[in-house]
Amino acid sequence: MTNSVGGTNRSRRRAYSTVWFNAARVTAAKLDRTFSALADPTRRAILRRLADGDATVSELAKPLPISIQAVSKHLKVLEQAGLVTRGRTAQLRPAHLEGGPLKQAAGWIEDYRRFWEGGFERIDRRLAERKSRA
Repeated sequence: MTNSVGGTNRSRRRAYSTVWFNAARVTAAKLDRTFSALADPTRRAILRRLADGDATVSELAKPLPISIQAVSKHLKVLEQAGLVTRGRTAQLRPAHLEGGPLKQAAGWIEDYRRFWEGGFERIDRRLAERKSRA
């Protein structure tokens, strides 16, 4: 079966824009998953805890006002974003923080540093102009 462009339906693939970060290819979809996962305060709290070391779901749930099942769902989102991996030690499945996606997100944000620092410099100049007029 061919499509209107002449290719086959099987050859159509979802197109992703690509961001190059330190010569490593990062798709916009990966960044979207990372930022989406980071948007939730409970998931950020889980990541903060995992920065101190691996933890089981029960250990992660203990300080949080949510159920173990809810923590498991949050961990799934973090796993899908590549921010967390789960190991297996006997009956336990400790979660482990993965830094790669965080580094990629930080690199993407870093590209905009010039923009926000330039904004602060403009504000500083305007404040200095106002002071000199007064």
